[in-house]
Amino acid sequence: MYWDKTHETMDRADLELLQLARLRETLQVALNSPFYRERLQQAGVTPENISSLEDISRIPFTTKDDLRSQGQALLARPLADMVRLHASSGTTGQATVIYYTREDIATWAELLARSMYMTGLRPGDVFQNMMGYGLFTGGLGFHYGAECLGALTIPVGPGNSQRQVQLMQQFGTTAVHIIPSYALYLLTTFAHMGVDPRSLPLRLAFVGAEPHTEDVRRRIEEAYGLKAYNSYGLSELNGPGVAFECPEQKGMHVWEDHFLLEVLDPQTLKPLPPGEVGEVVLTNLSRQGMPVLRYRTRDLAAVEPGDCACGRSHRRLSRIQGRSDDMLIIKGVNIFPMQIEQVLMAMPEVETNYLVELKRENFNDLMLVKVEVREGFFKEDLRHLHALQKKITAALKSELLVTPKVELVEPQTLPRSEGKALRIVDLR
Repeated sequence: MYWDKTHETMDRADLELLQLARLRETLQVALNSPFYRERLQQAGVTPENISSLEDISRIPFTTKDDLRSQGQALLARPLADMVRLHASSGTTGQATVIYYTREDIATWAELLARSMYMTGLRPGDVFQNMMGYGLFTGGLGFHYGAECLGALTIPVGPGNSQRQVQLMQQFGTTAVHIIPSYALYLLTTFAHMGVDPRSLPLRLAFVGAEPHTEDVRRRIEEAYGLKAYNSYGLSELNGPGVAFECPEQKGMHVWEDHFLLEVLDPQTLKPLPPGEVGEVVLTNLSRQGMPVLRYRTRDLAAVEPGDCACGRSHRRLSRIQGRSDDMLIIKGVNIFPMQIEQVLMAMPEVETNYLVELKRENFNDLMLVKVEVREGFFKEDLRHLHALQKKITAALKSELLVTPKVELVEPQTLPRSEGKALRIVDLR
């Protein structure tokens, strides 16, 4: 059983005492790392002189560049003690490599088991894992967690949409792990095969790996007849299982007995109060092989104010709003892709696919938003389409403070992917 009442409902004061003790233990472990030993000595930080959680501000930040450049200098145990490594995709440079001891793998699996149990997954469920395996942490993280919990696990991986549907039918899949944009894409395969996804025993979907809006989640739930739970993780801090939604679906509980959470102003790097969006900074509190201290994730989110009705005391993180390094600047205005999706997915006339093209003409930035319109609406006369175009343009302008050009296109005409959706094409 993975309902850990002792830790999940711990009094806040007791939880923070546990965090402080584990932070000191983690610093002691980190001193075995050549990289952190030098960093901490330069900052004058020792486990003994961290007397409160506020003292974490004395610890230097760790960045992705640090992880890329230092490699095995980050290890706090001999390489012979490591049993696995994972790596980021490295699309913007050299891949980031994270090493795990056997104890780290077991802790990670238990955190995923705790997370999935919280949403209702139980032994006897059939879990179809449609995420990538290999160096990507998403697939194997959930796989080990589901097996740890006792669910029958189907390691199908991503893509091959017709086979995904066939496996669901054959084995009575009750839970899936899936990228949200692929969950919407897969609906076209269900339609082509003449299968109603609501006729299957599916009741849980774990969605992640890309930011998505509440409207996208609701579309997935309605189309499949299930509950879709948001999750958060990143390879540098284990992988999935850092934070997870409970049945209340009002923010993701950060497992604070294993991670120390900060939300900071991206410019001043000062702490922000609950409800204000800032950069998520995380510190491992239980990893043995390669602890990571004050990692600047570049992910943007807020701590949800107040207590959760589920009774868990661990703070809740809002859905990820985007990344500080994904920000677009159009005519001097800061825009995040999630703002565009939020506007479009709130409109019933709009299909699930869209594409934003950024161009520069005569030294001016131009934003073209191509939007697929649902079949019934597209067959309306030109006056209705023109009115819809104006409606979308006005809504985007109100949200973005920039006037885009909106182009309405027929359903199934924009590029689609079985992986993460390509939403932004910058041609400037």
